[in-house]
Amino acid sequence: MAQKVIVITGASDGIGRAAARRLHADGHEVVVVGRSPQKTRSLADELGVEHHVADFADLASARSLAADLVARHPRIDVLANNAGGIFGRQRAVTVDGHEMTFQVDYLAPFLLTQHLMPTLVASKATVINTSSLANRIFSRFDLDDLESERRYRPIRAYGNAKLAQVLFTKELERRYGAEGVTSTAFHPGAIATNFSVDEGTGMAGLYRWRLRDLVMQSPEQGASTLVFLAEGEPGVDYPTGLYYTRSRPARASRLADDADLARDLWDRSVAMLEAAPAGR
Repeated sequence: MAQKVIVITGASDGIGRAAARRLHADGHEVVVVGRSPQKTRSLADELGVEHHVADFADLASARSLAADLVARHPRIDVLANNAGGIFGRQRAVTVDGHEMTFQVDYLAPFLLTQHLMPTLVASKATVINTSSLANRIFSRFDLDDLESERRYRPIRAYGNAKLAQVLFTKELERRYGAEGVTSTAFHPGAIATNFSVDEGTGMAGLYRWRLRDLVMQSPEQGASTLVFLAEGEPGVDYPTGLYYTRSRPARASRLADDADLARDLWDRSVAMLEAAPAGR
């Protein structure tokens, strides 16, 4: 197996950490990115790998991360946009003025990918987006209400952001596939982590349940699809531009195949980032 340079965001915990350990053990050059300085450094020290701290609730942090990665890595074979979360009962807005779930789960990874695109094209890289089954069962996607200003519910905002990731996956493939960049999205399953323990998310009870470890998958099990996509040869070992569950193509929201919607979301995302205040 050829060694790859693999950047994993959200690597300080959960499936990101499990994937980083597995990919490092398999001989790849893993770059770990996390929000927690302590957890991220701890994992990096354990593996003896490079690490970066970034908080996707601040777009300046995502931009700084991109600049650091470009400066240090002329080649990136895999970018795993794995950072994300579901937030509390009350709608929260980031320092950049965006709804928290939309920015952390979708807009900041979109920005990071855009800034890394020259390196990704030169590397003929693959982009892997950690989505969720929520894209199909909880989303009520409205291109004119991407920030959930009219109808905020934590689980709906999360589902919409995860559908946005799948739409981004497909549009990225359409725009850059001819240049050798491929893209996939996947659902890791219900994983026994501290992913959603805040009250009011609609999922806190499940993630706090004392029996969760008996009925939910381990982080290592959840990371298996990410590892499969990262290590495989896109277009040979698996078809690209699709949404996966258990390392197999799966059914996403019916809106995921709407090419016009994907294109419009991309264009609006670019406009949002261009309209951001200087330094943000």
